[in-house]
Amino acid sequence: MSSSSPSAARPRCERCLRSAQQCLCPLIPNLNSHTRLLIVQHPSERHHALNTARLLALGLQQAELLVAESLAEHPQWLAALQDPHWRTELLFPGPDVPLVSAQPEDSRPRRLVLLDGTWRKARKLMHVNPALQALPRVSLPASLRSRYRLRKVPHPGALSTIEAGVEALRILEPGLPVDQLLAPFDALIDAQINAMGADLYARNYRTH
Repeated sequence: MSSSSPSAARPRCERCLRSAQQCLCPLIPNLNSHTRLLIVQHPSERHHALNTARLLALGLQQAELLVAESLAEHPQWLAALQDPHWRTELLFPGPDVPLVSAQPEDSRPRRLVLLDGTWRKARKLMHVNPALQALPRVSLPASLRSRYRLRKVPHPGALSTIEAGVEALRILEPGLPVDQLLAPFDALIDAQINAMGADLYARNYRTH
């Protein structure tokens, strides 16, 4: 008798990493932005069922997902982050951090760096990477509210990685149809809630 479980043998999409029956690829857009995104993902998030950073990177031609804790292991990215010919900023909130804005007077190509992980893991990424600490920081308006119905946010205004990327691009490139990036995200959340069951979801996540 085989010791493998049915779930272990379930076919999985190699692109979005969902099961073949729940593949999100048909919903993932192929947007071409002027702004480049670098998403630095803590390794502990790589196989998380709700991997929104991967969905964000897949939906944008000008986005890259780097799974790493220490950028010292990626000298090409260390050099890129320090390149003065680029306007590179870290999207990370904090006291007195200015809001992200278009600022058309700076004609350099723009790169926005996002950190993907829990707040504790994101702070650790900052702590162990002086190159990230050295970047100018920008933030999003505090009035934004997450539609991530399966995680209890640590504070008002906290967004998932895909939501943060979408809202930043909404400000930087108003003509870009960024809401298309949220279609696979919404489908992912709906599928997880359906699998959980309405009663369990209501007990653990609903606030009203």
